[in-house]
Amino acid sequence: MPFSYIVLGAGRQGTAAAYDLAKFGDAAQVILTDVQWRRAQTAADLVNLLAGRNVAEAMALDVRDEHALREALKGREVALSCVPYFYNLELARAAIAAGVSFCDLGGNTDIVRQQHALDSEAKRAGVRIVPDCGMGPGMGNTLGVYAMSLLDYTEHVYLYDGGIPQNPQPPWNYLVSFSIEGLTNEYYGGITVLRGGKLVHLPCFTELEMIEVEPLGKLEAFVVAGGVSTAPWTFQGKLLTYQLKILRYPGCFAQLKAFSDLGLFELQPVQVDGQPVVPRHVFHALFEPKVHADVVKDICIIRARAVGTKNGRQAEAAVEVIDYYDEATGFSSMQRTTGWHLSIVAAMMAEGKTPIGSIPLEIAVPGDAFVHEARKRGFKITEKVVQT
Repeated sequence: MPFSYIVLGAGRQGTAAAYDLAKFGDAAQVILTDVQWRRAQTAADLVNLLAGRNVAEAMALDVRDEHALREALKGREVALSCVPYFYNLELARAAIAAGVSFCDLGGNTDIVRQQHALDSEAKRAGVRIVPDCGMGPGMGNTLGVYAMSLLDYTEHVYLYDGGIPQNPQPPWNYLVSFSIEGLTNEYYGGITVLRGGKLVHLPCFTELEMIEVEPLGKLEAFVVAGGVSTAPWTFQGKLLTYQLKILRYPGCFAQLKAFSDLGLFELQPVQVDGQPVVPRHVFHALFEPKVHADVVKDICIIRARAVGTKNGRQAEAAVEVIDYYDEATGFSSMQRTTGWHLSIVAAMMAEGKTPIGSIPLEIAVPGDAFVHEARKRGFKITEKVVQT
């Protein structure tokens, strides 16, 4: 049965998600919306070109316009949010009111937990709400769940992920491949993880370590915010450890920690020449042009390691994906890993393969089902179980 999808936000990730739905999501129609109609139309044209059929349509929509949003949602099976994280709570409420299932790119655990508080409302409406899809926390958590499934019993889960340029250029050695607001959201505050079976808060830019990632060599791994989302709460009482660190080229940690220590990620205005100025907005204005590229030729790495037992013996399960910019479609790896995780979940929701209600991703999406779908799309996911 073909489905009608609506993608809110026609930027890079929304365009990639719409294409994937057109190709693999049994889509009769994909509506691409954006506050800028021209951007929505450009995205729809690209999706139709790549899909080889006229399946995508453009719509001008400001998600802050409640009436227009309600009208746009009518008659859709699933809405996908690819707008900044701070809109997602109200968008989830609007989807429930419209009787439409909803998934998003998340990124802020406090907002996600508020979305999960809508579970009873979603159940009454008979819809599915799955926040926090995308590369991280999305695919990282899903592959973490998959790694756990390869063992009989799991005690510890360690996740690493990162999106980095193929050809790093100093001094930044980074390219921004998604919303700058989403990036600095990850760089502010901290993360709640499981350590010793207890919920522990870790501040950003701590616990630096170096890890080897072939064929890239040594990368920095350190703590940032939100990367495991709600999983520590979900697995409390079942696991001793559940944690994540982000991956960057050597030298990035010192730069970012200096920016953080200086207060450049803060949202509270400071006085500059008698005028209130938000430090984070200044950082966006200064940093984004330095790390922008019209074509982002990048690499995304996601590594999940589960430690426990298999057949009565100590064992470790390792699952890894290393993905590259795609020359055929022009999609960056961040678009593929982020947009396609979202679209795979959306298609599962449309097909009734996730539970009704507002459900944490790590419960809603079976790891093996996701890996099957991801491999259909060309993701090279390796897995290995080693017994000791």
